[in-house]
Amino acid sequence: MKTSGVPPADIADLSRAEDRISFLYLERSVIHRDSNAITATDDRGVVHIPAASIGVLMLGPGTSITHQAIVLLADHGATAVWVGERGVRYYAHGRSLASSSRLLVAQAAAVSHRQRRLGVARTMYAMRFPGEDTAGLSMQQLRGKEGARVRRIYREHAKRTGVPWNQREYDKTDFAGGDPINQALSAAHACLYGIVHAVIVAVGASPGLGFVHTGHERAFVYDIADLYKADVTIPAAFDVIAGGSTDISTDTRRRVRDLVHDGTLLERCVRDIRMLLLRPEHGGEIDDDSVRLWDDGGFEVSAGRNYADVDF
Repeated sequence: MKTSGVPPADIADLSRAEDRISFLYLERSVIHRDSNAITATDDRGVVHIPAASIGVLMLGPGTSITHQAIVLLADHGATAVWVGERGVRYYAHGRSLASSSRLLVAQAAAVSHRQRRLGVARTMYAMRFPGEDTAGLSMQQLRGKEGARVRRIYREHAKRTGVPWNQREYDKTDFAGGDPINQALSAAHACLYGIVHAVIVAVGASPGLGFVHTGHERAFVYDIADLYKADVTIPAAFDVIAGGSTDISTDTRRRVRDLVHDGTLLERCVRDIRMLLLRPEHGGEIDDDSVRLWDDGGFEVSAGRNYADVDF
């Protein structure tokens, strides 16, 4: 049976992940396909983007995308992520950018082994304390050290901005019930969770397999997001309240949007996830899309062959 349209690209013709545009954000446009390019059309005209150059296409408000455009993205190993304005909220995603399950397998193996999980969790905490030796600390001691760090950060930003601060207190079911700074913190953190969630699914990891957090479908999202709150969302929240905002939720989202718009946080997030899950000593590419068969001897064998005549 023959099918119409442009045939899928050969693996050899696809761009390496590091040579692609990591994240392309579009809003208020119609996304279609023209041969091997994605087209984005709005009232200013049409833009052509080679599909092989895209890693993740982030679809913001006001976008609509055709079936053929999605097919082209899939053929070229890219993914589509439906997000809020400027990518500050995650809604859903298509296929992962990763053509290999190596990252996911490494995550599952690490979270299922007590010592490996402890190692990743300790590394996450150590990233908050550069230059300090935390290797000998227990998880309880690390949690206490992190709690003291966060309290200090809140106090420092309260002093910097003049915003009154008592404690982090909020009700997930009653956003308006918190004081202004707690409302701003909740709004800022929600934006960060959406960004991190989009990155995690784009690189092929699981948002639910956390190392510090556990038992929730976004446990790993909370793990990774906690690495960046001191640099992004906490100062953003205090700045919004210090500026006399009358629409805290909207103003906070826009503040976080502007802070992450240059893509630096996205690149940092991808780099940190790969480092935490693959570890430096393992190295190698994660975009190996070859299919193999698992063996109970602890190794892998080639797929695509019949083993009926093999001596066991």
